[in-house]
Amino acid sequence: MDPAAILTGDLIASTRAPDGGEASLSILATLAADLERWTGQPTRFTRFRGDGWQFLLGTPGLCLRAALLVAARLAAARATPTRLAIGIGRIDHAGSRDLSDARGSALTAAGHALDTLPRGRHWAMAGGKEWQAAIIALAEWHATGWTAEQAEAVAMALAPDPGTQSALAARLGITRQAWAARIAGAGLSAWEPALHVFESSRVTGVP
Repeated sequence: MDPAAILTGDLIASTRAPDGGEASLSILATLAADLERWTGQPTRFTRFRGDGWQFLLGTPGLCLRAALLVAARLAAARATPTRLAIGIGRIDHAGSRDLSDARGSALTAAGHALDTLPRGRHWAMAGGKEWQAAIIALAEWHATGWTAEQAEAVAMALAPDPGTQSALAARLGITRQAWAARIAGAGLSAWEPALHVFESSRVTGVP
């Protein structure tokens, strides 16, 4: 069975948010739906324990892009941030209607990674290769530095076939130069090699 990725998390200090984190969970649900549309694979977005969430990626190499999109979309909306864990492994049962009764090593790995996050860390990866987990840790640190404007540009640029810089700038009502400045300030080009390697190689040795 081919490996899959589970992204799971829970919101940070959601009880202090005026809406209890509902805006963030709505953003995450929309992102999961977009990933489903882009890949043609079900993501089965699921909420649990109030402010917990998870979804499935049938193509595990997309997990880095998905994690960056999670951070970018939440930051762009100035919404409540989330902890995030990626689990790589098998999906033995994808659930009846969603992931609430799903089974498999990917789910176990994601849950364990989330439950054992070290103090001061908000992202983790389990079940993949060591260098990939290290890149996920670096991605967490980098994404926390994005402004809302940079994050908005990153979220658009990370979509498949996003269009030209001029078209993207027009969607935001800014000049092409301003768009380029936002992307450069966010350092997105530095992630292109890592995204390529993640998406063009096996993420795990699971048979």
